[in-house]
Amino acid sequence: MKITEIQNELAELDLDAWLLYDFRGINPIAQNVAGLAEAHITRRWFCLIPKQGEPRWLVHKIETSNFVDVQGEVSLYAGWEELNDAIRSLLADVKTVAMEYSPNAEIPYISRVDAGTLEWIRSFGIDVQTSAELAQRVEARLNEAQAIGHQLSAKLVLQAKDYAFNWIGSQLRDGKTITEYDVQQEILGQFDAMDLVTDHPPIVAVNEKSSDPHYAPSVTDTQEIKKGDFILIDLWAKQKDPDAVFADTTWVAYAGKTVPAEYVEIFDIVKEARDSAIRLIQERWEAEAPIHGYEVDDCVRGYITEKGYGEYFIHRTGHNIGTVIHGNGANLDNLETRDARALIPGVCFSIEPGIYLTAFGVRTEVDVLLAGPGRDGVKVTTAPVQNQVLSLL
Repeated sequence: MKITEIQNELAELDLDAWLLYDFRGINPIAQNVAGLAEAHITRRWFCLIPKQGEPRWLVHKIETSNFVDVQGEVSLYAGWEELNDAIRSLLADVKTVAMEYSPNAEIPYISRVDAGTLEWIRSFGIDVQTSAELAQRVEARLNEAQAIGHQLSAKLVLQAKDYAFNWIGSQLRDGKTITEYDVQQEILGQFDAMDLVTDHPPIVAVNEKSSDPHYAPSVTDTQEIKKGDFILIDLWAKQKDPDAVFADTTWVAYAGKTVPAEYVEIFDIVKEARDSAIRLIQERWEAEAPIHGYEVDDCVRGYITEKGYGEYFIHRTGHNIGTVIHGNGANLDNLETRDARALIPGVCFSIEPGIYLTAFGVRTEVDVLLAGPGRDGVKVTTAPVQNQVLSLL
């Protein structure tokens, strides 16, 4: 565990301790911080990381083999009465602890500890605070190796995107019959060749299917791609190292020579909304002024609404990106949730506005890495970005 880093953040946030808790995998944040993500643990475990001193663990007597090499003191329990006494003792020297919960469930990614456990901890006179900011600082900031790896993955993902659109064009010019599923499998083949992995097959969506943001074809649910079709591809992947960070991008294309005006109009609105977010972040970053996730969403959503399409932008503007595709840092969101966390140096996130009409949907997605203060610290890692609908024929 990053004990020194965690304790520095606890002091900065005026918290006495971080109380990590998990039961059968309900809290991946606690698992990751404790270095237990791969362990098979069937009983409740706790780890109190104080602002000063060594961590203190409380684990079930049948699970001791999973905690042989952990840092700090390990205490054991078996029965629930023994557990109750042990928790009281564990918390005796602290008054305020962070746990994985979010007031009013505002940030579901942080809401991992069940209500009953929170009630139980609070019954000992403990003030439980959300770990949302603490988790972002400890879990979401990329180290140098991760930042470099993410940028390499971004380059490779863009190459896979280029290959997919070029393949579609060549197949159509040759008069061959292809489907969304065929394109998806071609992309996965590129990922294999590049030694990339993903947690879900990419989205390849034609015409009205592109209006479903989470549609993905399968061998039994797919459409033929024909000349004159509108095509959206959303793909994400990372290197095979468990600590590697994902890259994620979305592009759109037209299977013809001259892109119809209706596609151009909607794409231009979405593109400008995307770019307005980048400009806002760059301006705030250059001025060393804070910017919160919900503010970026407001900027993007405000522009799309001004153009008359606000009701067709049905998801948040962007999500944190880490070793999992949806990470634990601040999201660009004031729709699905209100994420009031500030964007901080070291985090990576997507910017992906969309307009989803009945006949087609447009989304354009880039990744941004905040590397440090100043305008140059705002890196669009999935560059070059898309500035017009691709013409494939």
